[in-house]
Parts: sequence; C-alpha cells; structure tokens
Amino acid sequence: MLHRRTLLATGAAALAPLVLPTGALAQARRKDTLVLGLTLEPTGLDPTAKAGAEIAEVVLYNVFETLTRINSDGSVTPLLAESWEVSPDLRTYTFRLRRGVKFQNGEAFDANTVKFSFDRASAANSTNKDKRFFANFTTQALDANTVVLIAKEIEPDLLFQLGQASAIVVEPKSAEGNATRPVGTGPYRLENWAKGSSIVLAKWDGYRHADAVQIRRASFRFVSEPAAQTTALLSNDIDLFPHASVSRSLSQFQNDKRFQILFNASRGKSILAINNKRKPLDDVRVRRAIAAAIDRKAVIDAAMDGRGIPIGSHYVPTAPGYIDTTGINPYDPAKAKRLLAEAGVKLPLQLDLVLPPPPYARQGGELIAAQLAQVGIVAKIQNVEWAQWISGTYGNKNYDLSVILHVEPFDLVNYTRPEYYWGYQSAKFNEVFEKARNAPREADRLRLLGEAQRILAEDSANVFLYQPQLITIAARGLRGLWKDAPIFANDIAAMSWA
Repeated sequence: MLHRRTLLATGAAALAPLVLPTGALAQARRKDTLVLGLTLEPTGLDPTAKAGAEIAEVVLYNVFETLTRINSDGSVTPLLAESWEVSPDLRTYTFRLRRGVKFQNGEAFDANTVKFSFDRASAANSTNKDKRFFANFTTQALDANTVVLIAKEIEPDLLFQLGQASAIVVEPKSAEGNATRPVGTGPYRLENWAKGSSIVLAKWDGYRHADAVQIRRASFRFVSEPAAQTTALLSNDIDLFPHASVSRSLSQFQNDKRFQILFNASRGKSILAINNKRKPLDDVRVRRAIAAAIDRKAVIDAAMDGRGIPIGSHYVPTAPGYIDTTGINPYDPAKAKRLLAEAGVKLPLQLDLVLPPPPYARQGGELIAAQLAQVGIVAKIQNVEWAQWISGTYGNKNYDLSVILHVEPFDLVNYTRPEYYWGYQSAKFNEVFEKARNAPREADRLRLLGEAQRILAEDSANVFLYQPQLITIAARGLRGLWKDAPIFANDIAAMSWA
C-alpha cells in the first residue's frame, strides 16, 4: 500500500483555536477523549475504494473490522472470526464467525456479509488495491456463522492480509456510501468530518464490548509540517502523533517528562519510484544509472535524520526471506555517467520529480535532485498534494520520478501488475514470484523470495532507498500504544489514560 495523502494544515495556526490554557485543556480531556495528529488527511474513509494508508489510520479497527486482527508484533489473532481451520493443502480456510455482531445501522453481521464484501472486492468494477488477492479465492457461506475461502493458488500470508484495511467487512445496504458515511461493526462511528481540519470519531454504544472502551471521543487533526507537529505536541494540543516527523526536535521530547517516545519498527520501503513505461526510463541502463547516482545514506540523513536502514530491493531486513541486495546498485556517479552514455542519452536529461506532501518525500527529494544533477540529470521538482498525485486507479502515471513510502508488509505482488503506477513488467519476476507463492516448503518459498528481490534490484525497477524507523510521540499517561507498526493503524479502543 502507498503512503498516500493530501497536503493540509501546515502550521500550529491551522489547528482549531483553544479557549482554555493548553495545560488545563489537556487535563480536562484526558479522562475519556483523545486528540491524534496525522501528517495527511484521508481522501475518503473507505479503504476498499482507495489505497491510502491514511484511510486505515483513521478507520481500521475503529469503524471497520476484519476477520482477523494484526497486532503490533505482526501476529494474527481472531476478530470478527472467532476461529479458523486450514486444510492440509493450504487452499481451504474455514472461518467460524463471532455471533451477535451488528453493524452501526442495525443490520446483522453474518457469513453473507463476508461473502458480499469479498465478492465486491474482486468484482470487475472493484477499485480495491488488493483486487487480485480477493480474485484468488471463492467465498462460500455455509451457514450464518461459517465462511469458507477456497484459494486457487496457495496464499501463505492470507490470514495476515485478511486483517488489513482492504479486507474490511462492509454492510451491503450502506457500502457505496462508506467514503463519506462509513458504517462498520467497530467500536467507533463517524461523528464529524471538517474537511481540511479534523475527523471526529465517537464511541458507538451498540458495540458488543462497549463497556470496555474507555476513550469516548477521538479527534484526528492534520498537521503536515514537522515544525508545526512539534509545536502542537509541546503545547498539548495533540496527545498522540504516530510516526511523527520530529527527528530534528527529538531532544525536546526526550528532555520533557510529559512525553513518552516509541521508536517503531516497520515493514515500510521508501523508494524513488521510476515510471518504467516512459522513455528513456524503459531502458534498464538508464534506471541503473539513476540508482548509481543516489547515495542512500545521504538520503536517509536528509529525509529521516539518519533513522533508516538502506535497502537494495522492495524488501526489508525484518521480513522473512530477506537478502541483502544493496551491493547490486551501489552509489557510483562515474558508473551512472557511463551507463547514460551507453544508453545514448543526450545530456542534460530532463525529468519530472513529483513529490507528495510528507516530509520524507520533500526533504529527501531535494537531495535526490541535487545528486542526479551531478550526473547530468535535471530533475524538475513538482510539489503536489496527494489527491493530485494519486489520480489513477493504481496511482498517477503522469510522472517520471517520485519519492514514495510503501507501508504494506507483503507487497511484492505489485511488481506483477503492469497497470501499477510504476509500470514494471518482467516475465522472469512473475514466474519466480508465482513459484514462491505456491511453494509447499517454507525453505523453498524463502529462497524464491530472495531470487525475486534480486531480480528487482538487477532490473532497477525502482531505486530502493531505505526502511524507515518511525517515531511516535505521546502524552506520558496514554496506554495501549503499539510498540511496532507492521501496518498503519490506530486501535483507539485498546487505549486508555492512566
């Protein structure tokens, strides 16, 4: 999934004015309310319609629920499904559903709503980012409380993927309105969305475990600029800022007893995306030249203040089957110039570098443009809002280069999709990836995943930059926070004030 969003409030002044002194306000709200900060605003609230990670940050496990739940350590536990059984050939999954669950409009949750949701996700007109995942299996409702998924091909990460935002269970009558009027089975309902300012979720009293939910109201406020994020936190205007862009002001929080700091491991991959469909970027020598022109360590310093691990393919060291491919395309400006000459590229080569709003893109993008200039590539920076960038089904194709953070743990499959925004196509990669998905032995699967990583690196499908270390800043008394971030989600019902 892309880390996709819209440019919004850029300063502390963009936050709603407060009447009480900040300290008094914080004390007044900390019994049962919470204010969260997010870098960017969702373009809608239906994660099955658009691919933005910021949508899941608001609604996943809060408004909408899934059959399984992904936890901070990456483990998978029951949610709407109480239990499941897997056939010996790993192709048939039988789920026993939780009884007595209702949607927020009063309709019942049952096997038919699960079937509707998954059939809808795989339908011809579906815009679900994981449409191909859902098309890999058929869904059968055996009875009101039993669902069977029969996979055409083995999907080793199926239980994990069923806990992601694209796999939410929706109510048929309200499904088409979920972008602005979301209806789920979760502990919170949408109370208000002031576009450009905030989204407010209120506790739903009809939730099956409503008595255990301690946060009555949660407000999401959108602050894109790092300095404004720091100001909002220090002034107690925001209680919790997951993956905040505050590296350069971190000492202010480390020396302030009002705050707790969590350094979150993630499966995110920051890349310099290359439009493989455009000339001369369709020439592997040009893509390799771009990769050779980029000093990953310097980009990490510029974009993340040094908090990142270099990667050489679309995979991170904490993922199973990882191999180190950083040596395939090392920083070598002289080699970059030779490759451009071999490809017959007339210098200077003019390319558009389209940068979405997050600081990692804007700060890293400026350095990348400077590095490319050293080898004769003039990268013209275009700063755009996320809604402008993601104007196509799988992302905007009207670009040459872009800096994007992909946050999904298992997304190598995107390289088998020629329609995806980077337009990469490789029969060799497709063959290896399919073998990996269907390998009966874990050792074979991991070996093949390593081979797939190597192919992407050798093809320079994109310039693979780093795995980020995320920073969460929270008020000292807030409990129930995730230690790590295998996916981007804020499970508000698990939080409480000490």
